Amino acid sequence: MTAADAPVHGTGYPSIAVITGADSGIGKATAVTLAERGLDVGITFHRDEDGARRTAEEVRALGRTCAVRRHDLTDPVTAAGVVDELADELGGIGVLVNNAGTGSGRSLLEMEYDEWRSVLAVDLDGAFLCAQRAARRMTSQGGGGRIVNVTSVHEEYPRVGAGPYCAAKGGLKMLARVLALELSPYGITVNTIAPGEIATPMTGQEDQPPRPDTRPGYPLGRPGDAREVAAAIAFLTDPSASYVTGASLFVDGGLVLMGPQAAGALDSAAWREG
Repeated sequence: MTAADAPVHGTGYPSIAVITGADSGIGKATAVTLAERGLDVGITFHRDEDGARRTAEEVRALGRTCAVRRHDLTDPVTAAGVVDELADELGGIGVLVNNAGTGSGRSLLEMEYDEWRSVLAVDLDGAFLCAQRAARRMTSQGGGGRIVNVTSVHEEYPRVGAGPYCAAKGGLKMLARVLALELSPYGITVNTIAPGEIATPMTGQEDQPPRPDTRPGYPLGRPGDAREVAAAIAFLTDPSASYVTGASLFVDGGLVLMGPQAAGALDSAAWREG
């Protein structure tokens, strides 16, 4: 299929989504939300097989098909093949959500190259290769599609002790924008969701609604709920979002608005310690 033959609006893609890292947190919430909207779902996990099984059970309880694969993005070339496996099992792919990710907690001066590369492999290389696999399927089958990269507020704003994570998320934002340009003739949109602090296991919290008034430095006063991020992802994956591409949608409770305001309220330099 050539770009000239592709649909303009990209609303005829299969109701099938692949979501990486869907054993908990944002990935799990997204899988369930998309299933509620009538999509069959392929999910991946790295270590938490029980978590992936629970996600699959919730999807199937909604009457949708769910396929599951283990996905080790520390070897991104091999891992990307899972996108094709899931598409083959489910009968195509209309949506890819690049959600799987990792981080680090060491300063750049103390970091070994292997640690740097391991974060980039998972957070950026893996996302690129999964997007490439999905986009090739989408352009071949026709009908357009949706790709959403889950980044972070750190796609734009730095954090001490998170150098490779910030670099990867910033790269993922620009990857999405280039893909948005290159895939637009095929009716495929590519966007990023940039969450702030979300109450998930990745932030040391549980998959439950966060308590209000627990973050006095945030405009909305609390961490986010994974389902709030999933709702934003669901919008971007919907046919109704056909005119949104190359965009970054921040889901952060107003956190990034607090730069100068919050800096002026600090009374110590403890932030330098990460």
